[in-house]
Amino acid sequence: MIGQVRSQILPRPAPPDRAFRGGDGFYLPNFCASRAAFAIVVVAELTAIVVSIARSAAQGFWSELALSSLFLLWVGLLSAALLCVLRPLLARLGVQRGSSVALALMIAVVAAASAGVFLLGQTHLVRVAGADLLFPRRFGPFVLRNTAIGFVIAAVTLRYFYVTHQWRCNIELRAAARVHALQARIRPHFLFNSMNTIAALTRSEPRAAEQAVQDLADLFRASLAEPLATITLADELEIARTYQRIEQLRLGERLRVAWHVEALPLDARVPGLLLQPLLENAIYHGIEPRPAGGTVEINGERTGELLWLVVRNPVGVPAREHEGNQLALQNIRERLALHYGERALLKAGRFDEEYIVTLRFPYLPALAPAAGTRD
Repeated sequence: MIGQVRSQILPRPAPPDRAFRGGDGFYLPNFCASRAAFAIVVVAELTAIVVSIARSAAQGFWSELALSSLFLLWVGLLSAALLCVLRPLLARLGVQRGSSVALALMIAVVAAASAGVFLLGQTHLVRVAGADLLFPRRFGPFVLRNTAIGFVIAAVTLRYFYVTHQWRCNIELRAAARVHALQARIRPHFLFNSMNTIAALTRSEPRAAEQAVQDLADLFRASLAEPLATITLADELEIARTYQRIEQLRLGERLRVAWHVEALPLDARVPGLLLQPLLENAIYHGIEPRPAGGTVEINGERTGELLWLVVRNPVGVPAREHEGNQLALQNIRERLALHYGERALLKAGRFDEEYIVTLRFPYLPALAPAAGTRD
C-alpha cells in the first residue's frame, strides 16, 4: 500500500524540454521568434555599414547607408520569413539537403530583391522625381554582384548556425554525462548507513522500516531518471524531503530542517535533482560532523518572474572540504545554464559560520500536470 502511494507522489519525470535540445534536431534557429528577427536586423545594419564605408565615395556615406540598410533589411526579413515557414520541411530533408535548399532560398531572395530594385529604378515615377541616379543602371552586374555577396554571407551564416548548434549539442552531452555521474554517485556510506538503519528498525518498528525502504527506492528512482528531464517544483521538494526522512532515521534529533518554501509556485518546472544534492551536501558537510548537529534552513521566494532558493547550513566542526561538494554545485550550475541560459544563477560560499547556496531561475509553469502528479 505504501509503495502504491509513494509511486503516485513521485511520478516519472517529463522528457527534456525540446527548446533546450534543439527542437526537431535541425540546426537552424526558430526565425519566427522576435529574438531571431532582432539578430537579423542587427546583422543587416552591420553589413550595410561595411558596404557603405566601402562605396561612400560615389554618393556620400549617409545616402549609401540608407539605401543599403533598406535593401538588406528587406532581404534579411524576407529570408527569415521563408525559413520560418519552411523550417519543418528543411528539418525533414536533413542537414545536407536542408542546408542546400536554405542557401538556394536566400540567394533567390537576394536575386529577386536586386531585380526588383533595378526595375523600380526604371519606372517613370522614379525618373520624374529625379531619383534614378540612386538606382543601378546595369541589370546584370548589379544582380550578379549582390548575388555573389549574398552567397558568401548566407553560407557563412549557415555555417555559423551549424557550428553553434554542434557546440551546444556537445555541451548538452557533456553536461548529461556529468549529471549521470552525479546521479549514479550515491555515497557508499549513505547507502550502508541507510541499510543498517532499516535493518535495525525491522524488528522494533516494522512500519518505519517499510517506509524507509520505499523512501530509499524513490530516491534511487529519481537519481536514475533522464538527466536533462524537468519535473514540477512540488516533486523536487518531495524528493528532498524523502532524502531528509532517510537521514532523519540515522541522525535523529541532531538533524533539523527548517522549510520556508510556502511562497514558491509548486507548478514550476525545474531540472530534476536540483535541491536534493544541496540538502545532501548541507547534511554531510555541515550537520554530520557536529556532535550536537544543527539546522539546515531552506528558504524559497518569488520576485516577479524569478524564483529564489537559498540553502543555509552551519559549517562542520571541523569544516569538511570535499570534492563532491564542488562536483554537485558544478552539475547544478551547468543544468541551470542549459535550461535557463543567463537568467539562471548559482552562488555558493562560506559566510561567517554558515555555508550558503543561492539559486535563481525563471518561473516556467507546467503547461499540464504530468500523469500521476499531485495537485
